[in-house]
Formats: sequence, C-alpha cells, structure tokens
Amino acid sequence: MRATLEFLASFRLRLLFRGAFLLLALAVLTMAIVMLQEEKQRAYDTYQSSLAKTRAQIIARLHHPAGQLALLNPPTPGAAPLRPLVLPFAAIDFDDMNKAHHAVDMAGCLSHYPGGGRLCVGTGNTGWGGNFLYVVGSLVAPPLVAHRIGDEIFDTSTRLLVSLEARGQRQDFIAPFEPLPSGGRSGLRGRFTGYLPRAASDEGPANYKGAQPLKEFRGWVWQQGSCHEPAAEQARAAALAQRARLGARLLEGEDTESLPPLPDCTHQSFFSLRLPVELDAPGQPRSPWPPADLADFRVRIRILPPGPGPALFDSASPGATAPFALGDLAPLLQPGESLTLRRPHGNGPEPLIRLEGQDAREEAPAPWLMRLIRLLPVDRYDAPVELKEDIQTAGHTYQLVLRGDARSVHSSLGQVAGRVSWYVAGMLLAIGIAWLVIEIGLIRRIALLTRRTRGLSRSVHEEGSLEPYELDDLRGQDELGLLAGALSDLLRRIREDAERERLRALQEQEQWHAVGHEIMSPLQSLLVLHGQPDDPSHRYLHRMQQAIRVLYGSASPSEAIRHSTLQVQRVDISAFLHHVAENAETPGLVCVWGNAGDGGRLDPSCPLPVRADEYSLEDVLAHLLNNAERYRRPGTPITLTLEAEPASVNLRLHNQGPAIAPALLDKIFEYGVSDPDLPESGPHRGQGLFVARTYLAKMGGSLRAENCADGVVFILGLQRAG
Repeated sequence: MRATLEFLASFRLRLLFRGAFLLLALAVLTMAIVMLQEEKQRAYDTYQSSLAKTRAQIIARLHHPAGQLALLNPPTPGAAPLRPLVLPFAAIDFDDMNKAHHAVDMAGCLSHYPGGGRLCVGTGNTGWGGNFLYVVGSLVAPPLVAHRIGDEIFDTSTRLLVSLEARGQRQDFIAPFEPLPSGGRSGLRGRFTGYLPRAASDEGPANYKGAQPLKEFRGWVWQQGSCHEPAAEQARAAALAQRARLGARLLEGEDTESLPPLPDCTHQSFFSLRLPVELDAPGQPRSPWPPADLADFRVRIRILPPGPGPALFDSASPGATAPFALGDLAPLLQPGESLTLRRPHGNGPEPLIRLEGQDAREEAPAPWLMRLIRLLPVDRYDAPVELKEDIQTAGHTYQLVLRGDARSVHSSLGQVAGRVSWYVAGMLLAIGIAWLVIEIGLIRRIALLTRRTRGLSRSVHEEGSLEPYELDDLRGQDELGLLAGALSDLLRRIREDAERERLRALQEQEQWHAVGHEIMSPLQSLLVLHGQPDDPSHRYLHRMQQAIRVLYGSASPSEAIRHSTLQVQRVDISAFLHHVAENAETPGLVCVWGNAGDGGRLDPSCPLPVRADEYSLEDVLAHLLNNAERYRRPGTPITLTLEAEPASVNLRLHNQGPAIAPALLDKIFEYGVSDPDLPESGPHRGQGLFVARTYLAKMGGSLRAENCADGVVFILGLQRAG
C-alpha cells in the first residue's frame, strides 16, 4: 500500500496540472460540439419544412395551365427555332380574336419577343380536328397595307410568310393582308389569304397571276385604331380636333390653310392562323395526330411590310423568351435536391425530366469540419428525404418525386462552424499559454531529470556502458525528489549487477581454461597408448582432444563452439552410417537407405561422399540420438533414413513420441533452451541441439525439426562432395 502511494505521489503534480488543463480544453470543445449539434437539429427541422414548401410550390406551378402545357411537351432548349406545342385542348376558335388570345394566354404557350411581340404555335391534343397547327400572336406595327383584289404582285401589301420543316420536308405559305368590313368598330379587320409562294423573276417580284388560294389555310388579323404609345395617341387626337375645326371654317367660306396631316403611329395588332400540315404521301393511311415527333417540327413566322424593308415581326429574331418549361423548376431546388417526373405506367425507365439543385458558389468549409458535422447525431431525420405526388393532366398522369439530402444543411453549418472555430481556437490557445507558463515554472526540473535519464539510456543501448550521470543533486521531498532518489538507487544497483556479471564471466573463462589444461595432459598420454588406427579407443580419444581444443581458453561454451574451426573434407556418408549403426549405444536404431532421386533405392555398399567433419558429424548424431532416446515412447524404434538429391544428402532422424510446440520449433536450437518439464538439477543444459546446428552450419549444412503424425523428425542437410 505504501509503495502504491509513493508511486502516485511521484506523478501528483503533473497529473494535477495537466489533468486540469486537459479537462478545461475538453469542456471548451464539448460546449462547441453541443452547440453545433443543437444548431444542426434546428437546421434539419428548418430544412424539412423548407423541402415541404418547395414541394408545394412545384405542385402549384405544375397544376397551373403553363405547368400542364410543360408536362404535355418534352423539354426544349430556348424559344428559337420555334417548335409547335401540344395544347391542353382539342382546338382553338381561331376566327375569334378574344377567344383565341384568351386560350393561348391561359395555356401559357406564348413566347415573348423584343418590341412587344408574342407568338404561340401549337396543335390540339386530339386529331379530331385534322392535321392543323394553330398560330396565335400579336405585334406592334404601323397601319397594315391591304392587298388590292386582282393585284398579281403581293409585295405592295403587308404579307405573312410561314415556313414549316418536318421529317426532311418543308412547307412554305405566303398570305397577303386583305381587309374586311370593320362593322362599325375602330381599327382594321381582315384576313391573311394563303398561297403557295413563287420565286421572284429577274425583272421584279414574284407574279401570282392565276394563283389559287389554299382552302385549308385560314388567317385572321385585327389592328386597333388607337396608337400603341400614349404620347402618339394624344398627338393624333389633337390633330383630329384641329382638322375638325378647320373643316367647319371651310364650310362657312372662310379662307383657311390646308388641313394638317395626321401623325404616324404604331398599333397593337393581333393575328391567328390555322396551318394545314401534309405529312402523308397520297394513298397512304392518315398518320395519328398530334405526331410523336412534333418536337422536331420547326416553324418560322414573318410579317413583312410593303416593299423590301425589314420584317415587322420575325419568330427567328434573337432575344425571345420561351414559355414556361419543366427546366424552369431547377432554381427552386437547393444543392443536393433532385426532382424527377415520370409516368407511373410508362413504357420505358427513363424519366420525362430529372433536375438537380445547383451547388452554391461559396467558400468550402474545412474537410474536418464537414466530417464532424456529418457525425453529429440528430433526431427525426431520415436522409435522403423523398416526397411523391401524382400530377393529373388532360391526357396523362405523371408522378413527381422530390428527393432532398443534407448537403445544403451541412454547407451552411460548415460556414457557421468555420466562424465559431476561430473563437474556440482562441480559447484553446489561451489555455495552452497558461499551461505552458506552469509547465516551465513548476516542471522544469522534471525536464532536466528526463534529459539525464535519456542520455543514460542512450549510452546503454548504443555503447553498452553506463555513463556517470549523477541524480543525487535532485533528491528532495516533492515528487521530483522522490523520482530522482529512486532513479539514483536504481542506477547504483545496475552498476553493481553489471560488475558482478563481468566478474562471473571472467571466472567462467578461467574455469574452462583450467579444466582444459588439466585434461589435456592425461589425454596426450592416452593418445600415445592407443595410437594405432585400428584401436577402437583411438577414434574417441581424437574426439575428446577436439572438444578440449574448442573449450580451452574460451570465455563460455557457446562462444567456444561458435569460434571453433572444423576440418571439412570428403566423408563417405554410407560407411559413416554403417559405423554409427554398429557402435551406437541407442537400442532400436534402424538405418534405411532411401530414394536416390531417380525412383530407385540407394546401395548401402556404394560410396556417397559429402562435405563434412567426421568427428563433428558424429557429435551431431550423438546429440540427436540422445535427444530422440529421451523422448521416444518405450519399445518404439528410432529410424535414421538416408536420402540423396542431385546436390545434397538428407538424413532424417525420426522418433515416435510427443510433438514439439510450434512456437519452440526454432527456439530449441538456441543455447540454453531446454524442455521446461525436465528437472533443473539434471544434466540437461539446453546446449546439445545448439551444438548440432552450429557444427552443421560450419560444414555448410542445415538442421531443422518438424512434427509428424506420430512424433518428431530432425532433418540434417549436407552438401554432396564434387
């Protein structure tokens, strides 16, 4: 308990100050996030109501006659060239000015032109009335000049030119103005009589002598008697009054000046036409009307003054404003919203139109702010929102699908969060400055202690020695003093342990030197007594002499084995195995000559040379046989199999017994690693397999262990001699 309290006391100051400042910074961030989450919730609620209002506006515009007209006709770009529209009624009473203009006004099909001109070209939504196009329009023009009956030249009168292009064909009409009785009303009333146009000759305008008017072509025109401009009308009224006064004086016989001329002015003019459309060749059945390719028709209407002057009205003139189209609904959509119109039971998957809200060109918020806003949870919001509505027209039912998402909400919140983030950053900066002041003033000695211990650690890792860093000057009763005292005591103990380890290694080296020196003298005498090569003891005495040379004068067994030098030469492995099998003390040892590499078996009597040190190889097999004897099941054999490859020879030593843990398959060959289940007081030091692999590596061979179904296999690899 006391040690625990001392440990906590050593970190008391740093935990206190840094924890307090950390909590303060977290409180500021939490306050900003909570405020941003509440703002996001309010913005989502506002967006829901705004999306519902947008839906109501779109539905209202589509229920309007102009919207109904847009649904009946596919979207077209602009007003030029002029395209006929399918009107929401079967036909137009074109010979009645009020009815014709009221119909096109209600349908919303009028295109507006600079100078006060308006024009609508359309057809009925059924074919009962025939293949006709209706043209209804108005313009501001000077008084119309009538064509005299019997005049063979039309260029001396006001005339109408019509061009219709459809399916690679073109139909042209020319219609001069012919006046009719006004019926007591002011202004002009007349008709446009249609003819097929003729080309002009080199001598002058086209001659229409003998031309017959087209029966199916119908055109009417009305021109108001009053001037279009109020100022011009006032001047005209004053001139008429003056002419009336002058006329009365002439009747009384007074000598008066001539009557003043009436000033010229323009008048509002209205016209309506019915154009016959011939699409079918003679003898062919009549095609349905209105045709499916009506949007591909091109119509041009021109009203020309007498003579070669510019047109009073031209539908191809620039600056025209098209009637309402479905694309005009796009400005109602916010960024991320989409509007789709389709027929619920249409023939194809493609919608009639699909509109996307345009992204506002604002400065993009920081990406991390947008990610934070998207992660903030809100209630009662499903993204994306989808609203559906059915729109009825005269002939079809359309399905409106309005989808919205939170991109616009996120964008606006990102702008707000970007401005608030500066205030939050300022508060965090103030907290950081306060912490820095306390850190420098109170925890500076901790930094000094850290630098000294870091230098000490670096000297240990890089140089392997302990630098004489002193920490006693930092001892005290506060947390820094306790820490410095503990480190000073620890450093002293480490130095003492390092010195003891150095002395132990020196004693071990001296011990091995003494053991080797004491054994070497009697071993030389034994070699003299058993110096004959046919003496069975001669071989084992040589092995003992080699082992003593390895250990003599070395610091430790592992270092001695690593630094030993072997005499690698040609060794007949077949004869070597015969010798091992005859002299091994291991009962149940079975030697098998395996596959020779070509499908046959090795001949035990044939030489099979390898590169090895014979004595060291015998030590390797002795260590492996002892290990196999230790772990095999009682009564089971130990099998030593010889297998030859083109460049190597493998010895497989197999014993039946427990498997080796997978994590220890490589570690068992390290020095000092032994079976933890064996008693520590036994002769097992964990160096037999280490010696075996080290000797094989020096001979250019290899050694590895594998688990098999009934035990363990050690595989020795040796290089074949040339």
